[in-house]
Amino acid sequence: MEQQTSTSTVTVEYFDPHDVYKLLAPGLVPRLPLHNLNWQSHSGPLRSIDTLHVELIRGSLEIPELTLSPTSRRSGSVSRAGDGLRSRSVSVSTDSGKAPPSLRSKASGNLRRHQIPGLRRTPYLKLLLVRCDDNDSYKNSVRAEVREWVKNHTSPVSTSKKGTGQENHDAFEWLIVHVVLPNTAASTQPRSSGNSASAEKSAASRWRPGTTPLLEKLRSDFNEATKGSQDHVSQIRIGINDVPYDLLPRVVPAVPSGYKETETDAENAWNDLIAKIKSLILASFDMRVTQYEEDIREKDAQRTLPGWNFCTFFILKEGLARGFESVGLVEDALVGYDELSVGLDTVLHEQLESGSPERHGGEMLAFTEELRDIAEKALDIAAGDSSDDGSDTNTNVAAEISGPNFDEIAISSTTKAYRDMILANKVSVFDFRCYIFSRQIALLLRLGNALSSKEELIAMLKDQQESILYGEAPMALPPPNNKDEPENLITFAEICQRTLQFIPSVSQILRRDVILGLTASKTPSRKPPKLSLLAEETVDNMVSSFAFSVAQQILAQTSTKALPIPPSSLSYGDGLEPKSSIPEPKTMIHPARNSSLLPRSGGIPPPPLSPGFFPGPGRQFPNVGDGTNSFLKNGLEDLAARRAELYMLSRSILSSLGKKRSWSDGWDEAPLVRGIGMDEMEEVDLNDDNDKGKESDTPSSPEEAYAPLMAGIVNPVLRTAIDNKEDFYRLFEILTDKAMRHYTVANHDHAVHSSMADLAVLKVHLKDYKAASSYFSLTTPFFGESGWSLLELSMLIMYCQCLDEMNPKGEHVGVALKLLTKYCAAEKERLQKKPGFRSFSQGKTYPDAWPVTGIVEKLTRLAKSLSKEVKIPMENFFTDVELDGFPEYEDNQDGCSLNISIRSLLPEDISFDAAKVRITSVGEGPSRERLFEAAAGSPITLVPGKNKIRVNCKSVASGHYKIDRLVLSAENLVLHFERDVNASTSSTTDIFKHADVMLFQRTSTFDVVMSATKQTSLDKNNSLDLVIHTGWNAIKKCEVRVKPATGGLRFLTTEAAFVDSSMEFAKPPEAGVFHFDAIAADTVVTIRFPYSVEQDVGDIFAKIEATYVTEADETYHLAKSLAVHVALALGVNVQDVFKHQALFSRFNVSTASSSPLRLYKSELLSSDLFDSVFGVPPGNPVFIFPKQPASLLFKVKRIPGVKPMPKGGRTLYLKLDYTLLEVEMEELVKQSLIEGLETTPLKQYSKYVVATIWQELKAKLQPRDLEQATLLGELAITNLKDIAWEKHFGGIGGAPGVGENAAEGLSAFVRTWQKTNSRLAIPKDGVIDPSSILIPVEIPALPVLHTADIRLQSLIPSPVVGSAGGGLPTVCTNQMLPATLHLKWTRIWDTDSSVRSDQEFSYEVTAPADTWLLGGRRKGHFVIPGPSASSPAQTMTSTPETEAEIPLILIPLREGWLPYPLVEIREVVNAEVDGGQGQATAQGCEVDLRNLGETVRVVGDRSGMTVSLDASGPGGGPLVFESERLAGFKGKIIE
Repeated sequence: MEQQTSTSTVTVEYFDPHDVYKLLAPGLVPRLPLHNLNWQSHSGPLRSIDTLHVELIRGSLEIPELTLSPTSRRSGSVSRAGDGLRSRSVSVSTDSGKAPPSLRSKASGNLRRHQIPGLRRTPYLKLLLVRCDDNDSYKNSVRAEVREWVKNHTSPVSTSKKGTGQENHDAFEWLIVHVVLPNTAASTQPRSSGNSASAEKSAASRWRPGTTPLLEKLRSDFNEATKGSQDHVSQIRIGINDVPYDLLPRVVPAVPSGYKETETDAENAWNDLIAKIKSLILASFDMRVTQYEEDIREKDAQRTLPGWNFCTFFILKEGLARGFESVGLVEDALVGYDELSVGLDTVLHEQLESGSPERHGGEMLAFTEELRDIAEKALDIAAGDSSDDGSDTNTNVAAEISGPNFDEIAISSTTKAYRDMILANKVSVFDFRCYIFSRQIALLLRLGNALSSKEELIAMLKDQQESILYGEAPMALPPPNNKDEPENLITFAEICQRTLQFIPSVSQILRRDVILGLTASKTPSRKPPKLSLLAEETVDNMVSSFAFSVAQQILAQTSTKALPIPPSSLSYGDGLEPKSSIPEPKTMIHPARNSSLLPRSGGIPPPPLSPGFFPGPGRQFPNVGDGTNSFLKNGLEDLAARRAELYMLSRSILSSLGKKRSWSDGWDEAPLVRGIGMDEMEEVDLNDDNDKGKESDTPSSPEEAYAPLMAGIVNPVLRTAIDNKEDFYRLFEILTDKAMRHYTVANHDHAVHSSMADLAVLKVHLKDYKAASSYFSLTTPFFGESGWSLLELSMLIMYCQCLDEMNPKGEHVGVALKLLTKYCAAEKERLQKKPGFRSFSQGKTYPDAWPVTGIVEKLTRLAKSLSKEVKIPMENFFTDVELDGFPEYEDNQDGCSLNISIRSLLPEDISFDAAKVRITSVGEGPSRERLFEAAAGSPITLVPGKNKIRVNCKSVASGHYKIDRLVLSAENLVLHFERDVNASTSSTTDIFKHADVMLFQRTSTFDVVMSATKQTSLDKNNSLDLVIHTGWNAIKKCEVRVKPATGGLRFLTTEAAFVDSSMEFAKPPEAGVFHFDAIAADTVVTIRFPYSVEQDVGDIFAKIEATYVTEADETYHLAKSLAVHVALALGVNVQDVFKHQALFSRFNVSTASSSPLRLYKSELLSSDLFDSVFGVPPGNPVFIFPKQPASLLFKVKRIPGVKPMPKGGRTLYLKLDYTLLEVEMEELVKQSLIEGLETTPLKQYSKYVVATIWQELKAKLQPRDLEQATLLGELAITNLKDIAWEKHFGGIGGAPGVGENAAEGLSAFVRTWQKTNSRLAIPKDGVIDPSSILIPVEIPALPVLHTADIRLQSLIPSPVVGSAGGGLPTVCTNQMLPATLHLKWTRIWDTDSSVRSDQEFSYEVTAPADTWLLGGRRKGHFVIPGPSASSPAQTMTSTPETEAEIPLILIPLREGWLPYPLVEIREVVNAEVDGGQGQATAQGCEVDLRNLGETVRVVGDRSGMTVSLDASGPGGGPLVFESERLAGFKGKIIE
């Protein structure tokens, strides 16, 4: 029975009784394959068939195709077996259709068909090529021949659309093609009677009326007359140039018709033929699918009935799948095979559960005969090899074993007659599985446009393309250019994914199959029978070989140039990858060696390129398609990942075979470090105790003592690899490298680095340290970042081993550091989670075989040879760093010391030359740092576990600190810990615990204080006082450096001088540096120096560094950052009022802060030109509050006879002596605390206690509390009672003689002091010396002062009787008041010595229009002479002769207290007088209005009025009868 092919091609059988196919083929074949077919699925949407390949087969008129055997067909068959597709034959009859009489039959449709449909390959369409040159021949012979052919070669299905189910399985359609040759009567006929009216008229005399063309005759004779029936007739006319000369008819029709065929008509005829072929093929396909689906539903419904056979059902359903495949619906075909695979699983499961295969789908073979033969032969050869003491017979095992060819194509549907086996129920589960999988892979390869599938289709159609007569006629077109379609990488990835699932499942089936075959058991069982060790190993080898071959086959079939695989890092001598994954044995491993195995037969085509083949260096990948970049495709990453998994599967198979031969991949010898709770595991035998006892009784039995065998391994690559260790490692490396490069394309970083780690470990095992180190350098950081700390640690150990052999110092140091870091991290984790954490002590030792032993010593040795320092974070090697206890102080010494506790995680001792600790202040103000150092000269050795380091500091300043830096150094090796004291820290990540340090400066220690001087002058640079307290130190020499820390601040230290002292500097003061000689103990030295600042600031900051040497030749340092308050404590405003003879200045003095001021004395110091006079001063100091400033009034007069100086003389100085109440309160608290501590052992804490208590008290004092204390004369400290002083003094440490409980003693003292001093009286005379400030007050230069005075001419009696005006005039409204404007001037306030010209002024008297009516000379001009050398300004004052008297009339318009009119005087600027250049400017003047603040009382002039209440007045108002004037006026006025 013929095996079916797996190509998507339909068969079209043509019958050519008149030998015209060779004329039709040049136009037909180039139009194939068919394109753009649409078929409506019965159970889904419309299916589109882009391309349908058609195989044209010549049919016999007498012998049906089914009776022909494959051997009787032409030899031009094409076999393809390189891609897992089964071979097929493309046949054409060898003669003119004659056959032996025994094979003759009237019709092929009458032959007996097989009872199982789908086993034959029948045509979808039958073509009858007819030549009929005229109507007479049609009537005489052609019509009968065609009718006979239709009767014999068509079935009722194709004619009536009805038939039996068996006929529908092979349904086909038929088509009659009328081939018209030129120079015949038929060529002159139109295609239809109504085709050309002109042709009919021209031929009316030559043709009988009503003559029908041949095409219409054929259609009317052979087409059905029913509506919607198919047209089975088509006509093709051959051009005269398309027919060879020897075939061209010589007789030209005597009567031409005049009809001429155009190119458009010819093309339309071809299109019509192709359309009918498409339609008829789809019609026959639809009938077949319909019948198959009906039969499948019927058979599936009988599944539960007795006698139902799955194999028969399989053949039926596969027929439908192959039908889909034949028309190009590969996806539907694949779905069918997937359903059959699931059905096979279901049947096998039911058989296994019930134990009766006959009732559930039919019994299959328990094992495969071929596999059993292979296993038995392998066992025989292995037994012979054992008796020959290990001879070389094993190398020829593959040549002696016959069976499935696993070394070439392990999975193929053509290696066996699978369909015959299935139909006969003589198929094993293994063969069934392999067949289904091979068909699935074949279909997926078609979907993926695999190279092997495309080559098969091209080869199938090559014969019919080559049979065309090229060059003999223009119609013979060249064959189409079959460009490669891009591969579908997603489909390739699915193939690999299915293979990854198939190999494990089929391996179990194969194992059970072989075991059952060897034990001759026909009944499958759940537990395979027990075999001998030799047989078990043979079975394992067969399974491994098969699985390896399947993986390599799929890798070869899914190989594509579209995968941009990076070049290999392995070198093979020729710059290329190894050969194919299925190559000549041993040449893949060592190309120079000859193979001892059976060579490949010459008839088998070479396998495709290896899936791992890549161009060598400098070469590029070839382009795919038409030059576009095909690398960026869908599914590229997925395909690369799946192929990589296949490589890894192949490697695991190889590795399992290598382990049997004790060939390790390196991980077994790797120094693995166990994690937490990872103890040694014990192997447990799952067999029962009886089996153990039996096996232990015979430990030296022959079955147990055997060498690994190669029996059962037929794959040449696998046999070559396990032949020797060298080839094994070479193939292992190649597979790993290919997997790694595929993972790289797939962007699987974890898998890439895992493969790289495998290569690195393998290189270490093979002692290729250089290559191993390069891999380790790339992959080790990845595992550390991904959380594989223990794996990274093991790899670092091997990395160091490689570097030991290569000896690169710089890289070795880095790797050693990383190794120790990772080891310490693992050790830290182990200690944190281990219950007995405290048991980790200093006596902890490590075994000699510990992998990291000696690394510490090697690291320190290598670090010495480096040119630069190697800095390492301390948390890498140490943990639990904390301050041990409190700071310790020594008597009569200014330094202190700290003890640091530290836990070493290193496995060995480590020594350091120096240790430094830096602490930084966390309080307010500028940052201050202190440095502690270990004693020089003695090395610091830290052992594994807890250690203690003592560091000393000779620079102490009070404050709260935190340790922010710890450095341990040993030459070029530096371990450091740093952090920001202001940043928040985590208790889980910060290794430094309890880093808070509290230092205090004892009372008798060396100290430097800076403050602003008490004397302040606003027109000079202010000064600072630098006070040095030596304390108990007798100083031999001292150096003090002062540095400004405020922007724009400059210290003028070169002008420094001692205050109240006869001391001298050892050297003249330099910029910011003071040098001193010997200073006795308990000495206070004050140095004053000025400073300047660019902008006003409230506080200035300075850094002071003092270095001093005591009499004991000990050097100490003091570094402080100080904030000095330099803001003015008060503010002064001045208001000047000029008069003709004197100047009155009013000063308003206010406090500049929330603290009240105590003003002791105020005076305005006279100058050369002016003298001041103050009233009676107060008897007691004046308190100035923020909302209650003080007002001071001074009278200033010009000193007669004193000429003004060019440089000044106009500036007076206001001197104020004051104290700030807040400063007095601070001093009061300080004195009280010092007095209380003087008699206690806590005397040395005085400075710190005073600063702490005042800081708390100041924070709680509100402005109202300061005012209340000032008014009551006492300071209440009751607001300190709720403060927990233990927190302030905690960690302060103990001074000598106090002990470590100083915090408790200080807290108790403060509480006692609070009780006894709840209120502190503020003395009236003050607590501190007053401060003074000099404020320069400059008298402004006034060129002219005018005095204006409006005087009434005479005293006007008051019209109101008994009214006392108090000196103010009282007048009536509308009363005319005569007045005089008196103007005078003076230049005594003009202190400028310049000479001026005469000045012209204008005056104007103004008043509101509703208040005064003014009369007289309200405006005017006057001139004042300017100063000259003979008449200076200080002597120029108006005289009665030069003063003006100007009469005015004032009439008040309303009643009330009316102010006097205003007088405005302005200088008249005359530009012409000033030279006419530019615009002249006024020199300025002021006006002293004497009437300012004076008023005139205005009343009405009537005391009574008589009116009528009716509306008799004008306009209907009241009528006024009479009115009475005031008593001062006589008579009455009658209105």
